[in-house]
Parts: sequence; C-alpha cells; structure tokens
Amino acid sequence: MDVSVVAQLGTELGLLYAMLAVGVYLTYRVLDFPDLTVDGSFTTGAAITAVLIVNGVPIWIAVIVSVVGGMVAGVVTGLLHVWGNINPLLAGILTQIALYSVNLHIMDKSNLPLLRETTLMTPLRDAGLLGTWGAVGIFLVVVLIVGAGIYGFLGTGFGVAIRATGDNELMARSQGINTGVTKVAGLAISNGIVGLCGSAVAQYQGYADISMGIGLIIAGLASVIIGQAVFGATAVWQSVLAAILGSVIYRIVIQAAISAGLNPNDTKIVSAALVVVALVLPQWQVFKKMRQRRRNAEARAV
Repeated sequence: MDVSVVAQLGTELGLLYAMLAVGVYLTYRVLDFPDLTVDGSFTTGAAITAVLIVNGVPIWIAVIVSVVGGMVAGVVTGLLHVWGNINPLLAGILTQIALYSVNLHIMDKSNLPLLRETTLMTPLRDAGLLGTWGAVGIFLVVVLIVGAGIYGFLGTGFGVAIRATGDNELMARSQGINTGVTKVAGLAISNGIVGLCGSAVAQYQGYADISMGIGLIIAGLASVIIGQAVFGATAVWQSVLAAILGSVIYRIVIQAAISAGLNPNDTKIVSAALVVVALVLPQWQVFKKMRQRRRNAEARAV
C-alpha cells in the first residue's frame, strides 16, 4: 500500500478514535482513575446507535442517547467505587463485564449491520469523501470541537475541582470539594465521550459488534502516552491536543504494520509494544535532557 494512502487512512481512523483518547485522558491523567469501563461503554455507544437507527430513530437522537448510555456506564463505575468502596480498577472491570451482557441485550445479537441505513457517514460516502483527505478535514473539525469543549469545561470551577481531585484527593477534600461527586461526574463525562466515539465508529464501519470494544483501553492509553511523550503536557490544552495527535500517530503505526503484512489479529501485540515503548523511552537520560531543555525554553518564553 502506498505511503500516502497509509498516512491518510491512519489519520482518518486516528481522528475517529481521538474521542476515545480524550475520554481516557480525562480518567487516566486528569482524574488519576484507571478506568477499564471504556471497553464496554464504547460498545454500548455503538450498540445503542445501531439499534435506534435500524428502528427508524433520527440519527442525532441516536447519537445523543449513545452518549447518555456511555455516561450511565461511567456513573455505575463511579458509584461502585465511591459508595461501594471498591478498588477503582476492580470497579471498572465489574462494569465492563456487566456491559457485555447489557450490550448483547441491547442488540439482541452479536452483530448488527448498518450498511443499508442512513447514518452521519452516508453523505460523506455518497460524496466520495470517505477515504480521502476531505473526510480527514471534517473529522479534524469535529474532534477539535470536542477537544475545545473538554478544555473549556476543565477551566470551569467544577472542572478545576475534578482536576484537584486527581492531583491530590486529600487536599481537595480539605478545600471542601466533594471528591465522590467529582469522581462520578468525571467518569460519566469520560465514558460519555467514549460512547460518542463508539457511535461514530459504528456508523463509519457500517455495523456494531459485541467484541468491537475489546482491548480499546490499550489503544486509548497508547494514544495518551505517545502523545504526551512526543508533544509534552505542560498545559491542559496541550494535553488534550497531545491525546488527539497521539491517537493519529498510533493509528498510522498500526495501519503501517498491517500494510507491511502484519496479521490483523496481532495488532493488540503492537498496541502493547507501543505502550511499553512510550512508557520506557521517556525514562532514558537523553529524553530526560530533551524534556528539561524544552521546559527551560518554555520558562524563558514566559
């Protein structure tokens, strides 16, 4: 496959999955909560969208309900942790496992096609834009709007409270912040965005599948870690943008590996390897010096 085609397709998919990366960034970086719910809430968003569209519900309503479905999943995880005093990792796993059955009940089958239905992607497909840089531009605008919304929210009083909870929960409590509420709200918003991503991917692929969310937490973490390792994360806007760009880099690498002959079943191995590399490289002395020079340059610029 031509290099330009690999770059275009990888960028298109990367921007489509960038919402997942932003959602993971909210829990993993901002809230400091290792949330595994996303593997299930992603499929929930896709399943709800597919079922509603097949049953003639307007597309935008289907998308909104998908977001709400993802938010409900996040609330469940938050309540298991806050009210049930369950370990964050275990709370996410429990919700993820339960969502597998819930998603099956929503679709009533393991796979639900959308190929003959009108979706948000239909106008792009009819205009011949899907698979071109035109679609990349449209997806970029949508993702930047979502990213700007998250950046604006994190700058509000409640958004700052969520950030304070992730930075130092005990200190946040001493300042009168109800950290239980901020955790539940943060998880709801994160999984709502993931549900939106699932809805978009289902419409892009033309189907919803019960297994489409398996292992996506690795993809989300890889996007966030790669983005922040390459572009830095000294400010909120920079972190959000890094998550988006990290998703693009991640998908381009995966697409390049597949084009080079990698078995698609082995992409999870590549994903895990990318996360390991992104976590290990910043610890090397040469990269520490590069980061320090960048911080010094930013400090002088201020």
